Amino acid sequence: MIYIDNHATTRVAPEVLAAMLPYFTEEYGNAASVNHAFGWRAAEAVERARAQVARLLNCPTEWIVFTSGATEANNLAIKGLRRMGLVTNAAEHPSVLDVAKRLKRQRVDVTILPVDRDARVDPQQVADAIKPETALVSVMLANNEVGTINPLTEIGHICRERGVLLHCDAVQAVGKIPVDLQQLPVDLLSLSAHKCHGPKGVGALIVRRDGPRIPLEPLFDGGGHEQHLRSGTLPVPLVVGFGVACELANDAVVSAQMATLRDRLWQRLQSELEGLSLNGPSLAERLPNNLNFSVAGVDGEALMSSLKEIAVSSGSACSTVEPEPSHVLRAMGVNDSLSRASLRFGLSRYTIEAEIDVAVAEVVRVVRQLRA
Repeated sequence: MIYIDNHATTRVAPEVLAAMLPYFTEEYGNAASVNHAFGWRAAEAVERARAQVARLLNCPTEWIVFTSGATEANNLAIKGLRRMGLVTNAAEHPSVLDVAKRLKRQRVDVTILPVDRDARVDPQQVADAIKPETALVSVMLANNEVGTINPLTEIGHICRERGVLLHCDAVQAVGKIPVDLQQLPVDLLSLSAHKCHGPKGVGALIVRRDGPRIPLEPLFDGGGHEQHLRSGTLPVPLVVGFGVACELANDAVVSAQMATLRDRLWQRLQSELEGLSLNGPSLAERLPNNLNFSVAGVDGEALMSSLKEIAVSSGSACSTVEPEPSHVLRAMGVNDSLSRASLRFGLSRYTIEAEIDVAVAEVVRVVRQLRA
């Protein structure tokens, strides 16, 4: 089976695995052990990885707080502010939207903005939604389903003018497009290693520290690790792998190759099949590895279950009991039938042309069979 579901997760790069292995079996010290060389070497490895992440994002190392992944980072960024009103949008990842819904139940002032037909957030709507009690705006940089790139620079300037913090879930963007924190006016930024060929189980929250102190409080208490924001023994092998993955990321040549293959995929599908509709912005305006489209005239569940040769995902988040259309596609105005019959392809640095051709043949075969 060919894997083209790299928005969900990516394979660990060989260079990442090689860097991690010694820290499982030889250099297995605790980075918080300050009394012997095993701990010192582990701490050095962590700080080396922190510097690698910082170089990727063009920010100081002291801004980086390691977490278990982006879900924890998103929760820390939003819940950690304690005193807040929140503005977000209907196309965010569940780890932002579910936090927003919980806060709303707790009588926090929460505004969930609509998005346009491309899943893009309108900066003017953000400006209009900010109230005196608003403390935080949360807008993802790139959408995880349709690859839309939001106008974060414009939104960031609005937030600064209003004295409101801006959080950005940049999980899907890192490694596909440049993310430069000297240019991007965000205060809090979440990322995850396993979306850019690093290991699962580690991510980071970037906390800007070149202005007024951001009053974050930890989600749980403990030994005060990670600048007292994220207690717990650091998973040194995973942190090391995260650092190496960041060294490999943001290769412009790789991004261009993914875009070329993605364009080939879409062009060939359109030449073979009628009734395909692109979900989200034009190919040139989205992440270079993303393709999301709906197939008219087929049952969505049958479409997914019939694809035997390729691993892709649907735009809908389905349970075995009651399939629900994608909240992102719904927010874009796509009807439920087309939402259920949508396919999301996520290419990676390891995707090759022969795999694209197999994917085209498989989708064409299944769609023609279902329409017969």
